[in-house]
Amino acid sequence: MSNQNRKFQIEAFKYRDIKDQNYADKTWNILERAIHDIFIHNNSHLDFEDLYRHAYNMILHKFGEKLYSGLVATMTSHLNEIARSVEAAYEGLVLEELNRKWNDYNKALHMIRDMLMYMDRTYVPSTQKTPVYELGLNLWRENVIYSNQIRTRLSSTLLELVYSERVGEDVNVELIRNITKMLMDLGPSVYEQEFETPFLQGSTEFYKAESLKFIECCECGDYLKETERRLNEEIERVRHYLDPKTEKKITDVVEKEMIENHMITLIHMENSGLVNMLCDDKYEDLGRMYNLFGRVNDGLSKICEVMTSHIRETVKQLNTDPERLKDYAEFEHGFLDAKNKYDKIIKLAFSNDEFFQNACNSSFEFFGTEEEGKSQID
Repeated sequence: MSNQNRKFQIEAFKYRDIKDQNYADKTWNILERAIHDIFIHNNSHLDFEDLYRHAYNMILHKFGEKLYSGLVATMTSHLNEIARSVEAAYEGLVLEELNRKWNDYNKALHMIRDMLMYMDRTYVPSTQKTPVYELGLNLWRENVIYSNQIRTRLSSTLLELVYSERVGEDVNVELIRNITKMLMDLGPSVYEQEFETPFLQGSTEFYKAESLKFIECCECGDYLKETERRLNEEIERVRHYLDPKTEKKITDVVEKEMIENHMITLIHMENSGLVNMLCDDKYEDLGRMYNLFGRVNDGLSKICEVMTSHIRETVKQLNTDPERLKDYAEFEHGFLDAKNKYDKIIKLAFSNDEFFQNACNSSFEFFGTEEEGKSQID
């Protein structure tokens, strides 16, 4: 027999007459027992090629609906057992049990999908049914994740772990990653409803309280350091165990609660705000304020307004200093020193931002032009 003929050996099943009226029941019973054995990890004796042929023949002989509905019923029965097992887990261990059951279920689902591949390729699209693997995910979601006793505990326990990590406690990051990935695998809406939405709500409350605590006890520079640390932690948290799409949402929360809601207070903070930073050439603190305020609406404009006002006040004092005004060369030297000081701040702390350069130049040019006019009159 040629190699070409060998490829079509399975065709023999196509035309076999079925004299046994119980054929469909007997064949389904074989497949049902195999699915059961897969779920209880007793599948080493199974002949998957033979099982594939049984499923192939059921589809071929128009028993697709019996096979598909039987699969749904059998999987649902096992999922109900799984749900009871997770529900019975001790407080604090629910995620560990859920993770174990999910890993086992995923392996079983892949084996069942391979066994029923012919049904997936022919019967499922022709009847617009849900493919086996997607069906398995849907059934897991409905019977396990959406179980009343599991759903609430899943969300609350996951959020407790995130909170614990935020306050510096050691947590099982791998477990969190596995559970959030499971939610993502079940679909964006599941991840969003069961975790992301309550996560963002809880984060808003956390950072609202955090900002008020630090605004009361910290100098401006220290507050900015804390904000930068928290932002970086949230970005790392997303990279370690959350959906990448969550990054923008959680950083928005931190920016609003820690920066945007307190910009004016921080800029004008007594003895440590923006003017103090400018006077003391605190390049690192100024650079941190520039980077953080640049993340929120009008943040840089507010810095620039105060900086410009301060520059004009500084030069105005030069203009009214009687000692300096006695010697124009000394006045000019003081004027250039001030200009160099703020040029350096803009270069080192504000990334040579053109917006700040123009504002600074305009402030000095106004007084420079005014003084030039004065000297010509004198």
